[in-house]
Amino acid sequence: MESTEGALSLCGPVTGPVPTSIGRSCTLMQNVVERELEVKLVLSPERSVPVPARLSYITADPYAVHITFHIGSESPVHWTFARELLVEGVFRPCGHGDVRIWPTRTGDRQVICVALTSPDGNALLELPSAAVAAWTERTLRVVPPGSESALLGLDGALAELLAPMPADDLWMSDPWSSDDPPEGES
Repeated sequence: MESTEGALSLCGPVTGPVPTSIGRSCTLMQNVVERELEVKLVLSPERSVPVPARLSYITADPYAVHITFHIGSESPVHWTFARELLVEGVFRPCGHGDVRIWPTRTGDRQVICVALTSPDGNALLELPSAAVAAWTERTLRVVPPGSESALLGLDGALAELLAPMPADDLWMSDPWSSDDPPEGES
């Protein structure tokens, strides 16, 4: 399978960054880190089936990783969860609830197990450890831990929302100015 790093278009990954507007006066260059790989859907301790999948990290959504299963089919399955969860899960068991991740060995292979739970059912998947670790490391180079919030542009967007507008002077003016005499007095 292939690994791509670049921008995301409506047609799929392309090379180079793509501008994304995040406000009236702010444009962010959006990068994507992707990795296609074959994962194993564990049906029983003795049986698993291969499933084509794609790991995606989009800088416009810096806290999340996206996994799409059954890529190329009519009904792909999409999951999104915290990048921090996958980073930790490469080294030790983590997660609660819908997504749990842990490293393990099956036979002679190192794998990352991902247990997914939804109202539609449960799935246990085995992902190749080396491929997931390398892809995760690439996402950390693109957006280092702790710098995610800067990509969201929240400070700029909040400042833009709270900035006074010319019409605010009329709205905020006192309708009972002290210059006018009270009613009934002249």
